[in-house]
Amino acid sequence: MKKHPKFPLLLLTLLPWGLIGQEMSFEEYNPASTLVVPQHPVTRARYPFVDIHSHHPNMASQDLSPVVAAMDSLNLAVLVNLSGGTGDRLRDAVNNSRTHYPGRFLVFANVDFDGVGGPGWGERAAAQLETDVRNGASGLKIFKSLGLRNRDSEGKRIPVDDPRLDPIWEKCADLGIPVLIHSADPKSFWDPMDGNNERWLELKTRPGRKRSDTDPAPWQQLIDEQHRLFRKHPRTIFINAHMGWYANDLERLGLLLEEFPNMYVGIAAVIAELGRQPRMARDFFIRYQDRILFGKDSWQPSEFPTYFRVLETADEYFPYHKKYHAFWAMYGLDLPDTVLKKVYFKNAMKLLPAIAPEHFEGH
Repeated sequence: MKKHPKFPLLLLTLLPWGLIGQEMSFEEYNPASTLVVPQHPVTRARYPFVDIHSHHPNMASQDLSPVVAAMDSLNLAVLVNLSGGTGDRLRDAVNNSRTHYPGRFLVFANVDFDGVGGPGWGERAAAQLETDVRNGASGLKIFKSLGLRNRDSEGKRIPVDDPRLDPIWEKCADLGIPVLIHSADPKSFWDPMDGNNERWLELKTRPGRKRSDTDPAPWQQLIDEQHRLFRKHPRTIFINAHMGWYANDLERLGLLLEEFPNMYVGIAAVIAELGRQPRMARDFFIRYQDRILFGKDSWQPSEFPTYFRVLETADEYFPYHKKYHAFWAMYGLDLPDTVLKKVYFKNAMKLLPAIAPEHFEGH
């Protein structure tokens, strides 16, 4: 009997739609893995650790008890607040944390870039930083607004390596404090927003993050400005936030660490890059174990276990904590304890002598 060529199509039209699938967006598609492998979730870090990258802009008046309760549950010994501000705000943030929870918090100062280009701006900014350090600041945080949004007295973009800022970097070297600097953003934010961009979902849900070569400058130009800054000020210690946006190219990042002995890197907000290349990342951490610092960035205690699991275990194919940031699975690096201790606290203690060593006794 000859088969009717239209029968399969006719059959499909008679079947309930739900039996043959349904249309859905990429945002909705988020299937649970059917893979069965050993799992070792980590809710508390193996060793006490320092979070070098956190933001608590209201610390001057904030009730810190909920923060400390969460810190204790995570084994977070010392939290570094990078949003300390300057002047009275900085002083009050330091006093609030020292009065109620001595030794649990350090505060970094910030720079007010208003007026760059005016007479004596650099010297005044350096003098204010010195006052902030006298009032308890342990370092300086430079936000990504430098290079992206900050304008000088004539309305022009301030490059990251603007020579008018040199007195600040030299003052940091004189005071012996590190500069944690965030420049640019992931390169994908500058790339075309199409099916080839793996940050497409993030850009769709957060369109304000999209950049271009004219908004405000090409990605590579911003990165080059940062690197020229490191090269120009070899006495100043720089902690390159988010691994300098080269966590997806660790070979290149290794070359930068070799070129700039005054540069350290923090892992805040890039654990998803490390967790998808466990062998390459493990080798990198072992090789540069003295130059890597633990950081998280946004204060979301529920997200820390992803970091612990990537760093501490050999688990395979486990989920990241927010799909829009990374839709791929994570793998553990299973770092040696000697390396883990350096990343968790020893490297931070080397750069920040105000960290109380009693938090880490016995480790």
